[in-house]
Amino acid sequence: MRLVATVNCYLQQRRAFRVVEPLSAPRDRLFYAPAIVGFPFLLCLLSFLVGCQGVSTGPSGSSGPQLGVTPATLGLGNVVAGSSTTAAGTLTASGGSVTVTGATSNNTSFTVGGLSLPTTIAAGQSVSFAVTFSPQVAGSASAKLTFTSDAAPSTITEALSGTGAAASTHSVNLSWAGSTSPSISGYNVYRAAYSASCGPFNKINAVVNTGTLYTDAAVANGGSYCYAATTLDSSNQESSYSNIVSNVQVPAQ
Repeated sequence: MRLVATVNCYLQQRRAFRVVEPLSAPRDRLFYAPAIVGFPFLLCLLSFLVGCQGVSTGPSGSSGPQLGVTPATLGLGNVVAGSSTTAAGTLTASGGSVTVTGATSNNTSFTVGGLSLPTTIAAGQSVSFAVTFSPQVAGSASAKLTFTSDAAPSTITEALSGTGAAASTHSVNLSWAGSTSPSISGYNVYRAAYSASCGPFNKINAVVNTGTLYTDAAVANGGSYCYAATTLDSSNQESSYSNIVSNVQVPAQ
């Protein structure tokens, strides 16, 4: 099957102490320190001749399990207002296992899915999540996606961006050679945004396509896309993608 696409037009704390040098004993150093300063002060006292630089009473930096998110900024491209597109990201645990308890977006046009929370990620392992951009009006949009966990720090963020586009005056016609296998019952059509390379693919036909033609009318003026198709057999088993048609450019006007 070969697919063809055409376009219709921490702060560190130190405690101070003072040295009292009586005039009657110029070579002796008498140290005065209230008892409440505690053990860190005594360490400084004992190391006075070489300095206190190695002693700290505050935290020495983050330790323990950490959670990372990639990419740091996730762009979802141009999407016709009233429709949606989805892109994927990855969470990775390091330094120990991490339990993710929350994932929230500060913009309702961006939603996160693909995670069953709470979820625990073993050290050195990753899990994927999906972000769906569903603009309701034309214009640029952005959001911050916040993940909450028992790692240090307890929250990390990912920047999201996308652009809602006015309804397109163009469409993309897709056609392919049908399968000769009698067990094939139909086809699914997939689309991805294109920006230097094809992004994640999403199925765009609501029901199984039984023919070998499909028209994608939910494209944005000025957008660029990739397309692929799959076959479905009588047992509803889906094939891998056909050839991928990439960088299908929709006119801006």
